[in-house]
Amino acid sequence: MTSYSDLIRSFGKIGLLSFGGPAAQIALMHRVLVEDRKWLTEKDYLSALSFCMLLPGPEAMQLATWSGWRLKGTLGGLIAGLLFVLPGAAVVLALAMIYAAYGNVPLVQGLFAGVQAAVAVIVIEALLRVGKRALKGRAALVLAILAFLALFLFAAPFPLVILAAGLWGYASARGTPGPMPEAGPSLARSFGTVALWSAIWLAPLALLWVVEGGILTEIGAFFAKLAILTFGGAYAVLAWMAQAVVEEKGWLTLTQMMDGLGLAETTPGPLILVTEFVGYMAAHREGGWRLGIAGAAVTLWVTFVPSFLMIFAGAPWIARITADPRLAGALAAIMAAVVGVIANLALWFAAHVFFARIGRAAFGPFDMITPDMASFRPGLAALALIAGWLLLRRHMPLPLVLALAALGGLGLTAAGLSHPLLP
Repeated sequence: MTSYSDLIRSFGKIGLLSFGGPAAQIALMHRVLVEDRKWLTEKDYLSALSFCMLLPGPEAMQLATWSGWRLKGTLGGLIAGLLFVLPGAAVVLALAMIYAAYGNVPLVQGLFAGVQAAVAVIVIEALLRVGKRALKGRAALVLAILAFLALFLFAAPFPLVILAAGLWGYASARGTPGPMPEAGPSLARSFGTVALWSAIWLAPLALLWVVEGGILTEIGAFFAKLAILTFGGAYAVLAWMAQAVVEEKGWLTLTQMMDGLGLAETTPGPLILVTEFVGYMAAHREGGWRLGIAGAAVTLWVTFVPSFLMIFAGAPWIARITADPRLAGALAAIMAAVVGVIANLALWFAAHVFFARIGRAAFGPFDMITPDMASFRPGLAALALIAGWLLLRRHMPLPLVLALAALGGLGLTAAGLSHPLLP
């Protein structure tokens, strides 16, 4: 019988060591929970992973929550999920506070210029990794290309692209359902769980709207919507989020957004913790560090509570859901479209890193970014090539590559060859 102290020690270790994105985090949990502790079987672990990949939100955090639920019920799920998120959240908050206080210092700007060059490479690496897993056959490749073109050429809404891919995959799926369990879960109990956790998730947001009705409410509403649209991992939604918070809401500059992503890459926990950085910076801009902490807390709440809702309500249904070929088809189509989404993100980030000035060209149905070729930054482009070689060819650890890129950006700025705001 698993004790709570064992659960806390194991998931505390996972939370502190969960660097490297979802693939590395899922592998770490497999080693600890399946191979070392033998608390879960291979079949159950993979079935739960398939279920979590169907859901919006951070799949590794959801898998940790499911593992805790499977071992010790709802309290176990809460312990596992919180221990997976909180160490990284504490680090991101500390880094956001330091960044907000000192980010305009030229020395710090030079460091982050290098980090931005490395971030562009990191997104390309994510594109290659996800593409290898998701593009199984010609139909998947066509979906990825169509998703890229819809976003890059026509500025189609990200949720619409993902929804269309999922509906097409569901409708076109073939195959017979797998074996179903004899005793199904209680529908009434599942509805009760959904109602309870929906209230836990949204009641504080409603109270905030009544009491405050300002920037914190706006942050909460925005990230609550984002929480139910993050299919395919954080990279899939970053371009849409960045465009919204930079161009529409004006909460951050694009430079700050990319610096936040670089910071989130260096911390344990899910990459979607970059939303905490955004929430802190948006609130800090309105009222200083105290309001910034409140903004970070609101962001964390509305981002991660839905994952508990979906796991606690859906976990009893995993055997039935994962046996449905149509849902599997929807997931496969969404993952293929996500490749196109990440390709658009990679191009969007690269353009804004390597060119100081970016415009937009809109004619007929087309609406796309157009970099000013005269504002090309050769120093940062060269630094990105070096970072890509270290990461993709030499397989250096990501934190080390980011550190070296930061030093390179500092050197370029000191030499007058590059600057975050100038060509």
